[in-house]
Amino acid sequence: MKIIRSSLTWLALLAGGRAAPAAPAHDMYLCLTVGDGYVVGAKVTTQNGIFRRGDDGSLRHLSINYPGIFALAFDPRDPRWFYAASINGCLQTSDGGASWRIATGWDETEPKDVRVDPGLPDRVYLALPDGIEVSTDRGAHWVRREHGLPDRGKYTQVLGVDRTGTGRVLAGCESGIYLTEDGAQSWRRVFRAKATVDDIEQSPHDPARWLAATEGDGALVSRDRGLTWERIPGLPSAAALYNVAFDPLDPRRCAVGSYTYGVLTTEDGGATWLDRNAGLPAEHHVLRVGVDPDDGRLYAGVYDEALYVSGDFGRTWRRDGLEVSRIYNFIFVPKAAPGAAVPAPRP
Repeated sequence: MKIIRSSLTWLALLAGGRAAPAAPAHDMYLCLTVGDGYVVGAKVTTQNGIFRRGDDGSLRHLSINYPGIFALAFDPRDPRWFYAASINGCLQTSDGGASWRIATGWDETEPKDVRVDPGLPDRVYLALPDGIEVSTDRGAHWVRREHGLPDRGKYTQVLGVDRTGTGRVLAGCESGIYLTEDGAQSWRRVFRAKATVDDIEQSPHDPARWLAATEGDGALVSRDRGLTWERIPGLPSAAALYNVAFDPLDPRRCAVGSYTYGVLTTEDGGATWLDRNAGLPAEHHVLRVGVDPDDGRLYAGVYDEALYVSGDFGRTWRRDGLEVSRIYNFIFVPKAAPGAAVPAPRP
Protein backbone atom coordinates (compact mmCIF):
# COMPACT_ATOMS: atom_id res chain seq x y z
CA MET A 1 0.00 0.00 0.00
CA LYS A 2 1.45 3.32 -1.04
CA ILE A 3 1.41 6.00 1.67
CA ILE A 4 1.41 9.67 0.69
CA ARG A 5 1.99 12.36 3.30
CA SER A 6 1.72 16.07 2.73
CA SER A 7 4.71 18.34 3.22
CA LEU A 8 2.92 19.85 6.20
CA THR A 9 2.67 16.44 7.86
CA TRP A 10 6.39 15.83 7.33
CA LEU A 11 7.20 19.23 8.81
CA ALA A 12 5.12 18.40 11.86
CA LEU A 13 6.93 15.09 12.27
CA LEU A 14 10.33 16.73 11.95
CA ALA A 15 9.28 19.25 14.61
CA GLY A 16 8.59 16.45 17.08
CA GLY A 17 5.17 15.30 15.93
CA ARG A 18 3.31 18.47 16.94
CA ALA A 19 2.33 21.43 14.84
CA ALA A 20 3.27 24.87 16.15
CA PRO A 21 0.52 26.45 18.26
CA ALA A 22 -1.53 29.10 16.55
CA ALA A 23 -0.83 32.70 17.50
CA PRO A 24 -3.49 34.17 19.79
CA ALA A 25 -6.28 35.95 17.95
CA HIS A 26 -6.95 38.21 20.94
CA ASP A 27 -4.93 40.42 23.23
CA MET A 28 -5.70 40.02 26.93
CA TYR A 29 -5.70 43.15 29.07
CA LEU A 30 -5.95 43.22 32.86
CA CYS A 31 -6.90 46.10 35.15
CA LEU A 32 -5.28 45.70 38.54
CA THR A 33 -3.74 47.22 41.63
CA VAL A 34 -0.74 45.74 43.40
CA GLY A 35 -1.32 45.66 47.16
CA ASP A 36 1.40 45.40 49.81
CA GLY A 37 0.64 48.78 51.31
CA TYR A 38 0.76 50.79 48.10
CA VAL A 39 -1.04 54.16 48.06
CA VAL A 40 -0.61 57.17 45.80
CA GLY A 41 2.61 58.94 46.79
CA ALA A 42 4.08 55.94 48.62
CA LYS A 43 7.74 55.06 48.12
CA VAL A 44 6.86 51.44 47.42
CA THR A 45 7.82 50.60 43.82
CA THR A 46 4.94 48.80 42.12
CA GLN A 47 3.33 48.65 38.70
CA ASN A 48 -0.41 49.31 38.78
CA GLY A 49 -3.08 49.96 36.20
CA ILE A 50 -3.13 48.10 32.89
CA PHE A 51 -1.22 45.00 31.77
CA ARG A 52 -1.27 43.37 28.32
CA ARG A 53 -0.38 39.76 27.59
CA GLY A 54 2.15 39.15 24.84
CA ASP A 55 1.89 36.31 22.33
CA ASP A 56 4.45 34.42 24.42
CA GLY A 57 2.20 34.62 27.50
CA SER A 58 4.21 37.31 29.28
CA LEU A 59 2.42 40.27 30.87
CA ARG A 60 3.66 43.78 30.11
CA HIS A 61 2.71 46.90 32.04
CA LEU A 62 1.35 49.78 29.93
CA SER A 63 3.05 53.10 30.76
CA ILE A 64 0.59 54.73 33.17
CA ASN A 65 1.09 53.70 36.82
CA TYR A 66 -2.41 54.11 38.26
CA PRO A 67 -3.71 52.15 41.27
CA GLY A 68 -7.40 52.58 40.43
CA ILE A 69 -8.34 51.49 36.90
CA PHE A 70 -11.46 49.33 36.84
CA ALA A 71 -12.49 48.84 33.21
CA LEU A 72 -11.40 49.36 29.59
CA ALA A 73 -13.38 49.91 26.39
CA PHE A 74 -11.87 49.67 22.91
CA ASP A 75 -12.81 51.30 19.63
CA PRO A 76 -13.57 48.31 17.35
CA ARG A 77 -12.05 50.19 14.39
CA ASP A 78 -8.67 50.62 16.08
CA PRO A 79 -7.58 48.77 19.26
CA ARG A 80 -4.94 51.43 19.89
CA TRP A 81 -7.76 53.84 20.72
CA PHE A 82 -9.36 52.96 24.04
CA TYR A 83 -10.77 54.32 27.27
CA ALA A 84 -10.15 53.51 30.95
CA ALA A 85 -12.51 54.01 33.87
CA SER A 86 -10.26 55.28 36.67
CA ILE A 87 -10.49 57.01 40.03
CA ASN A 88 -9.67 60.34 38.34
CA GLY A 89 -12.25 59.99 35.59
CA CYS A 90 -12.24 58.56 32.09
CA LEU A 91 -8.73 58.26 30.62
CA GLN A 92 -8.25 58.01 26.86
CA THR A 93 -5.35 56.88 24.68
CA SER A 94 -5.00 56.87 20.88
CA ASP A 95 -1.60 55.15 20.70
CA GLY A 96 -2.14 51.89 22.55
CA GLY A 97 -1.35 53.26 26.00
CA ALA A 98 1.91 55.10 25.28
CA SER A 99 0.28 58.43 26.16
CA TRP A 100 -2.93 59.38 27.94
CA ARG A 101 -5.26 62.26 28.63
CA ILE A 102 -8.09 62.71 31.13
CA ALA A 103 -11.16 62.98 28.92
CA THR A 104 -13.64 64.04 31.63
CA GLY A 105 -13.86 67.06 33.91
CA TRP A 106 -12.83 67.54 37.53
CA ASP A 107 -16.34 66.70 38.79
CA GLU A 108 -16.65 63.41 36.87
CA THR A 109 -14.56 61.07 39.00
CA GLU A 110 -14.46 57.41 40.03
CA PRO A 111 -16.36 55.84 37.11
CA LYS A 112 -16.74 52.09 37.52
CA ASP A 113 -17.28 51.15 33.89
CA VAL A 114 -16.90 52.46 30.35
CA ARG A 115 -18.32 50.98 27.14
CA VAL A 116 -18.18 51.75 23.41
CA ASP A 117 -21.23 51.19 21.21
CA PRO A 118 -20.01 48.79 18.48
CA GLY A 119 -22.73 49.98 16.12
CA LEU A 120 -21.69 53.62 16.53
CA PRO A 121 -18.12 53.60 17.90
CA ASP A 122 -17.90 57.37 18.38
CA ARG A 123 -20.46 56.95 21.17
CA VAL A 124 -19.03 56.08 24.61
CA TYR A 125 -20.98 55.38 27.81
CA LEU A 126 -19.59 56.05 31.30
CA ALA A 127 -20.93 54.61 34.58
CA LEU A 128 -20.57 57.07 37.48
CA PRO A 129 -21.30 56.93 41.21
CA ASP A 130 -24.12 59.41 40.58
CA GLY A 131 -25.41 58.40 37.17
CA ILE A 132 -24.45 58.00 33.53
CA GLU A 133 -22.66 60.19 30.99
CA VAL A 134 -22.38 59.80 27.23
CA SER A 135 -19.92 61.10 24.66
CA THR A 136 -20.86 61.15 20.98
CA ASP A 137 -17.45 62.32 19.75
CA ARG A 138 -14.96 59.72 21.05
CA GLY A 139 -14.58 61.28 24.49
CA ALA A 140 -14.06 64.91 23.43
CA HIS A 141 -17.26 66.06 25.19
CA TRP A 142 -19.60 64.46 27.73
CA VAL A 143 -23.25 65.01 28.68
CA ARG A 144 -25.47 63.54 31.39
CA ARG A 145 -28.07 61.10 30.07
CA GLU A 146 -30.18 60.09 33.08
CA HIS A 147 -33.84 60.63 32.16
CA GLY A 148 -35.73 57.74 33.74
CA LEU A 149 -33.09 56.97 36.37
CA PRO A 150 -34.19 57.62 39.98
CA ASP A 151 -32.91 60.62 41.93
CA ARG A 152 -31.80 58.15 44.59
CA GLY A 153 -30.41 54.78 43.55
CA LYS A 154 -28.66 55.73 40.29
CA TYR A 155 -25.17 54.72 41.42
CA THR A 156 -24.04 52.78 38.34
CA GLN A 157 -21.60 49.89 38.67
CA VAL A 158 -21.72 48.35 35.21
CA LEU A 159 -22.92 48.89 31.65
CA GLY A 160 -23.70 46.35 28.95
CA VAL A 161 -24.01 47.43 25.30
CA ASP A 162 -26.12 45.24 23.03
CA ARG A 163 -23.91 44.34 20.07
CA THR A 164 -27.02 43.70 17.93
CA GLY A 165 -28.80 47.01 18.58
CA THR A 166 -27.15 50.41 18.22
CA GLY A 167 -28.05 52.65 21.16
CA ARG A 168 -29.34 49.73 23.23
CA VAL A 169 -27.67 49.60 26.65
CA LEU A 170 -28.32 47.93 30.02
CA ALA A 171 -27.13 49.62 33.21
CA GLY A 172 -26.56 47.88 36.54
CA CYS A 173 -27.32 50.31 39.36
CA GLU A 174 -27.80 50.06 43.12
CA SER A 175 -31.58 50.03 42.60
CA GLY A 176 -31.79 47.59 39.71
CA ILE A 177 -31.21 47.06 36.00
CA TYR A 178 -32.19 49.85 33.61
CA LEU A 179 -32.58 49.72 29.84
CA THR A 180 -32.26 52.34 27.13
CA GLU A 181 -33.07 51.73 23.50
CA ASP A 182 -32.38 55.25 22.24
CA GLY A 183 -28.74 55.89 23.09
CA ALA A 184 -29.43 56.87 26.72
CA GLN A 185 -31.97 59.57 25.87
CA SER A 186 -34.33 57.74 28.24
CA TRP A 187 -34.11 54.80 30.66
CA ARG A 188 -36.62 52.43 32.22
CA ARG A 189 -36.16 49.91 35.01
CA VAL A 190 -36.51 46.27 33.93
CA PHE A 191 -35.46 44.68 37.25
CA ARG A 192 -35.77 45.98 40.80
CA ALA A 193 -32.74 44.86 42.85
CA LYS A 194 -32.25 44.53 46.59
CA ALA A 195 -28.66 45.77 46.26
CA THR A 196 -26.17 46.81 43.59
CA VAL A 197 -26.00 44.97 40.28
CA ASP A 198 -22.29 44.19 39.84
CA ASP A 199 -22.09 42.79 36.32
CA ILE A 200 -24.14 42.42 33.13
CA GLU A 201 -22.90 40.34 30.19
CA GLN A 202 -24.32 39.35 26.81
CA SER A 203 -23.82 35.80 25.59
CA PRO A 204 -21.34 35.54 22.69
CA HIS A 205 -23.48 32.67 21.34
CA ASP A 206 -27.04 33.96 21.73
CA PRO A 207 -27.44 37.76 21.73
CA ALA A 208 -30.88 37.48 23.35
CA ARG A 209 -29.36 35.82 26.44
CA TRP A 210 -27.85 38.00 29.17
CA LEU A 211 -26.53 37.17 32.63
CA ALA A 212 -26.16 39.49 35.61
CA ALA A 213 -24.40 39.19 38.97
CA THR A 214 -25.80 41.03 41.97
CA GLU A 215 -25.05 41.75 45.62
CA GLY A 216 -28.44 40.64 46.94
CA ASP A 217 -30.38 38.74 44.28
CA GLY A 218 -27.89 36.07 43.26
CA ALA A 219 -27.32 35.65 39.53
CA LEU A 220 -29.96 36.54 36.97
CA VAL A 221 -30.73 35.45 33.43
CA SER A 222 -32.65 37.18 30.66
CA ARG A 223 -33.66 35.36 27.49
CA ASP A 224 -35.35 38.29 25.77
CA ARG A 225 -32.53 40.84 25.36
CA GLY A 226 -32.80 42.13 28.92
CA LEU A 227 -36.51 42.93 28.99
CA THR A 228 -37.29 40.45 31.78
CA TRP A 229 -35.08 38.74 34.38
CA GLU A 230 -35.27 35.73 36.68
CA ARG A 231 -33.06 34.17 39.34
CA ILE A 232 -30.75 31.35 38.26
CA PRO A 233 -31.41 28.34 40.49
CA GLY A 234 -28.45 26.56 42.04
CA LEU A 235 -26.43 29.70 42.72
CA PRO A 236 -26.18 31.32 46.19
CA SER A 237 -27.59 34.77 46.91
CA ALA A 238 -26.79 35.46 50.58
CA ALA A 239 -23.54 37.24 49.64
CA ALA A 240 -22.38 39.23 46.63
CA LEU A 241 -21.56 37.72 43.25
CA TYR A 242 -19.06 39.96 41.46
CA ASN A 243 -19.08 38.92 37.82
CA VAL A 244 -20.07 36.37 35.21
CA ALA A 245 -17.96 35.13 32.29
CA PHE A 246 -19.22 33.18 29.29
CA ASP A 247 -16.96 30.70 27.52
CA PRO A 248 -16.87 31.99 23.92
CA LEU A 249 -15.87 28.51 22.69
CA ASP A 250 -18.59 26.48 24.45
CA PRO A 251 -22.17 27.75 24.95
CA ARG A 252 -22.68 25.30 27.83
CA ARG A 253 -19.92 26.76 29.98
CA CYS A 254 -20.00 29.82 32.20
CA ALA A 255 -18.23 30.96 35.39
CA VAL A 256 -19.16 33.24 38.28
CA GLY A 257 -16.69 34.98 40.61
CA SER A 258 -17.39 35.89 44.23
CA TYR A 259 -15.39 37.16 47.20
CA THR A 260 -17.38 34.80 49.46
CA TYR A 261 -17.98 31.75 47.25
CA GLY A 262 -14.87 31.80 45.05
CA VAL A 263 -15.36 30.34 41.56
CA LEU A 264 -18.63 28.70 40.53
CA THR A 265 -19.01 27.06 37.12
CA THR A 266 -21.55 25.33 34.93
CA GLU A 267 -20.83 23.09 31.95
CA ASP A 268 -24.40 22.15 31.09
CA GLY A 269 -25.91 25.51 30.26
CA GLY A 270 -26.76 26.41 33.84
CA ALA A 271 -28.66 23.27 34.85
CA THR A 272 -26.08 22.53 37.56
CA TRP A 273 -23.36 24.61 39.23
CA LEU A 274 -20.26 23.49 41.12
CA ASP A 275 -17.69 25.37 43.18
CA ARG A 276 -14.25 25.06 41.62
CA ASN A 277 -11.99 26.25 44.43
CA ALA A 278 -9.69 23.25 44.89
CA GLY A 279 -6.20 24.54 44.22
CA LEU A 280 -7.03 28.16 45.04
CA PRO A 281 -5.97 29.71 48.37
CA ALA A 282 -8.03 28.64 51.38
CA GLU A 283 -9.54 32.12 51.51
CA HIS A 284 -10.57 32.12 47.87
CA HIS A 285 -11.68 35.75 47.68
CA VAL A 286 -12.19 36.08 43.94
CA LEU A 287 -12.67 39.59 42.55
CA ARG A 288 -12.94 38.57 38.89
CA VAL A 289 -13.08 35.60 36.55
CA GLY A 290 -12.48 35.57 32.81
CA VAL A 291 -12.45 33.03 29.97
CA ASP A 292 -9.91 33.23 27.14
CA PRO A 293 -11.72 33.19 23.76
CA ASP A 294 -8.70 31.59 22.08
CA ASP A 295 -8.30 28.46 24.19
CA GLY A 296 -11.07 28.41 26.83
CA ARG A 297 -8.69 28.86 29.76
CA LEU A 298 -10.37 30.10 32.91
CA TYR A 299 -8.69 32.90 34.86
CA ALA A 300 -9.35 34.01 38.43
CA GLY A 301 -8.02 37.04 40.26
CA VAL A 302 -7.78 36.22 43.97
CA TYR A 303 -7.78 39.28 46.23
CA ASP A 304 -4.29 40.26 47.43
CA GLU A 305 -2.98 36.87 46.24
CA ALA A 306 -2.25 36.40 42.54
CA LEU A 307 -3.56 35.54 39.11
CA TYR A 308 -4.64 31.90 38.79
CA VAL A 309 -5.29 29.98 35.57
CA SER A 310 -7.06 26.69 34.84
CA GLY A 311 -6.88 24.63 31.65
CA ASP A 312 -9.80 22.38 32.67
CA PHE A 313 -12.40 24.97 33.64
CA GLY A 314 -11.60 25.08 37.32
CA ARG A 315 -10.91 21.45 38.18
CA THR A 316 -7.25 22.31 38.75
CA TRP A 317 -5.47 25.65 39.12
CA ARG A 318 -1.95 26.98 38.94
CA ARG A 319 -0.58 30.28 40.17
CA ASP A 320 0.32 32.52 37.23
CA GLY A 321 2.07 35.59 38.63
CA LEU A 322 0.91 39.11 39.50
CA GLU A 323 1.62 38.50 43.17
CA VAL A 324 -0.24 40.51 45.85
CA SER A 325 -2.61 41.93 43.24
CA ARG A 326 -6.26 42.90 43.06
CA ILE A 327 -7.49 42.16 39.56
CA TYR A 328 -10.58 44.17 38.66
CA ASN A 329 -11.12 43.12 35.08
CA PHE A 330 -10.11 40.83 32.22
CA ILE A 331 -10.66 42.25 28.73
CA PHE A 332 -10.08 40.26 25.53
CA VAL A 333 -9.68 42.32 22.36
CA PRO A 334 -9.42 41.01 18.77
CA LYS A 335 -6.05 41.77 17.26
CA ALA A 336 -6.03 44.35 14.51
CA ALA A 337 -5.66 42.92 11.01
CA PRO A 338 -2.31 43.83 9.42
CA GLY A 339 -2.70 46.87 7.22
CA ALA A 340 -6.20 47.64 8.49
CA ALA A 341 -7.36 51.21 7.89
CA VAL A 342 -7.41 53.41 10.98
CA PRO A 343 -9.93 56.29 11.28
CA ALA A 344 -8.40 59.73 11.66
CA PRO A 345 -8.65 61.05 15.25
CA ARG A 346 -11.09 63.88 15.76
CA PRO A 347 -9.79 67.17 17.13
